Amino acid sequence: MNDYFDEFFNFGGFGPAIKSEQPTEATLQHFKDKLPARLLEYWQEYGFSGWGEGIFWTVNPADYSEILDLWLTGTPFVGKDKYYVIGRSAFGRLFVWGETSGQSIKINPSYGMLLPSDETENLKQRGSERTIDLFFACKSKSTMEEEDTEGKPLFERAMEKLGPLEADEMYAFVPALALGGAPKLENLQKVKALEHLAFLAELGEKQVMADIVALSNALHRDK
Repeated sequence: MNDYFDEFFNFGGFGPAIKSEQPTEATLQHFKDKLPARLLEYWQEYGFSGWGEGIFWTVNPADYSEILDLWLTGTPFVGKDKYYVIGRSAFGRLFVWGETSGQSIKINPSYGMLLPSDETENLKQRGSERTIDLFFACKSKSTMEEEDTEGKPLFERAMEKLGPLEADEMYAFVPALALGGAPKLENLQKVKALEHLAFLAELGEKQVMADIVALSNALHRDK
């Protein structure tokens, strides 16, 4: 375990891995030249797994390709890069890696939000291995959370009430927030992740938020 993953595993409190599924050799070969070699090493060592008792999951991008297409359709990202979902939260937040732009999009399906952060320059400077190391090392459980109407985190309370998640499940607000539901503990249910993420993608207009990194870089260039 290198220092970066140790930061994630031990200091970040995400270890140990749970409900792991080992990747097939065909899967490893398919993504060999598309994703960082270090990420594939983590897949081989830990499998596609739950972390932090299931608040975060590393996933097989092939399982999420159709879901990702649904979420990117009609956005400026179509054709901009080749994207893959490499992780998701217990509430369905998707972490998207671009071959040339790195971990450049986060999707919050509960709120219909796409949050871009173009990491192209950082990927060029750091290389893919260091970039994926930092992806894990900088993770915190708080960034995986959803909050209720009083601003209180929901994950541990959801797990206590509904039970831990299986690898193909997520916690979802029912009714969905886009349909007038409220982010409350009593409105959370365990659902099949892929089916629910597809459902949320079809509900309404997606919001592409401002790329804070790009705006900051532009401001510095203008000075």
